[in-house]
Amino acid sequence: MQGEAAVIRQGFLVKRGHVVHNWKARWFVLYKDQLLYHKIEGGKKESRPRGIISLVGCTVHCPCLDYENRPLVIKLKAKNSVEHFLEASCREERDSWAEDINVVIRAINPEHQKQLCSSDTSFEIAANICLSHLIKEMQETNSGIKEMTNGEYGNTYKQCFTGSTVIDWLVSKNVAHSRSDAVTVASLLIEDDLIKPVGDKSTKARWNIVTTEQFLDDSTALYCFAKSERKTDSSSDKIEIPHVDLSGKIVKQGFLMKQGHKRKNWKVRSFVLREDPSHLHYYDPCKEPNNEPVGGMSLRGCLVSALEDNGIPPGIKGNVQGNLFKIITTNDVHYYIQAGSRAERSEWIHAIKRVS
Repeated sequence: MQGEAAVIRQGFLVKRGHVVHNWKARWFVLYKDQLLYHKIEGGKKESRPRGIISLVGCTVHCPCLDYENRPLVIKLKAKNSVEHFLEASCREERDSWAEDINVVIRAINPEHQKQLCSSDTSFEIAANICLSHLIKEMQETNSGIKEMTNGEYGNTYKQCFTGSTVIDWLVSKNVAHSRSDAVTVASLLIEDDLIKPVGDKSTKARWNIVTTEQFLDDSTALYCFAKSERKTDSSSDKIEIPHVDLSGKIVKQGFLMKQGHKRKNWKVRSFVLREDPSHLHYYDPCKEPNNEPVGGMSLRGCLVSALEDNGIPPGIKGNVQGNLFKIITTNDVHYYIQAGSRAERSEWIHAIKRVS
């Protein structure tokens, strides 16, 4: 059995099943040659892993565009050609997981690293890319960039996409070798009016004379194809979301476990913390699609505190593994939440206190 000292990284990811292609949250542990995943039962991970992914001869595909409704997926292709699809809670977490797994793979497969280095070539945008052809490929129904409804600062826009989605697509299609190269390509598309900014954040970047790049690799910056441009003040493009305020700026997001109010069972949820106004929403990461929150709370005037790890605190049900904290709203609703580590708990408490 692997020792704790050999653990390189651990945390929640959402995994697609092999036989039934449903999505389930699992606790993943990365070791020096394999990736294990555990089921969570009663607020605690099972001691025996439910599966083992050998990283010997494995390849990582990130970004992975196999699932257009799930842009945060990493694909691992094992030596025996079995494919494993793992979803993170945000782009930064997806990229860091992919990098950590790649570091392990390079360490145990040095020949693979040599092949990557020998095949690397310098990026020459003018010689390699025809922008008019590229934009047509990006608009392909099946293989292009999916236009969706997105919100920013209280406004909601149809037929648009995020900056990070464009960069993911360019990298996955080998149009660019790296995300920085892809930003250069996307900036040229902006300059030629093939892609247009939507909303304040991307529009300000478009006319920012301080930076050379006009495009933002950002999951909150919105863009649209030139033919699909929508006026931000059009009432037909506004979508009312009753009782849920999703207009604030995203300041933190990640997977946490939450205890239910009625059944008191523990479930993994994807939490998104916003400010101006300050709200904490949570989503079901296994749901298809998972772009609508299943719950949330206003953080104005709330109380948040860590719970002791020695014993089970009052109000907690199940054999939990610690790292608990509690949020009490102004209308005296108590939320019990469990982080993956003490450090992660401290980060969340600090972030919530800052916006509340």
